[in-house]
Amino acid sequence: MTISFKNALGIHEQALLLRNQRTEILANNIANADTPGYKARDFDFHEVLAAQQGSLKLPTKSSSHSVSLTPASQVELSYRVPNQPSLDGNTVDAQMENAAFARNLLEHQASFQFLNGKFTSLMKAIRGE
Repeated sequence: MTISFKNALGIHEQALLLRNQRTEILANNIANADTPGYKARDFDFHEVLAAQQGSLKLPTKSSSHSVSLTPASQVELSYRVPNQPSLDGNTVDAQMENAAFARNLLEHQASFQFLNGKFTSLMKAIRGE
C-alpha cells in the first residue's frame, strides 16, 4: 500500500508554498517603502489557494486585491490602492505592510506546524504506533 502525500497533506502543502511567496512579496514592499514611485503589490491568499485547489473562487474582501491566474498557476500580483497617496508616488503603507507581514508569518508558522504534525502522524503509522 502506498501513501499519497497529496492526500495525506491536503491543502497545507500548497498553502505553505503560497505563504512563502507572499512573504517575499510583502518583504519587498516593506524594503521599498521609501523608494519614490514604488507601487506596493500583493495577492489575496485565500482566493489564489482556492483557485489552485480547483475550488470556486472566494469573494475578495477588498477591491484593491484582485488576482488572475495563468494556466501554470502563476500568481499575478495586483497593485494596492493606497489609503493616502504619497507625494512621491509610492503606495507602500508601512504600517499596513508590517501588519500583513506579521499575520502572514503567523499563518505560515501555523501551516508549518500542521504539516509537521501530519508527518509525525505518518511516521507513527509507518512504525505501527
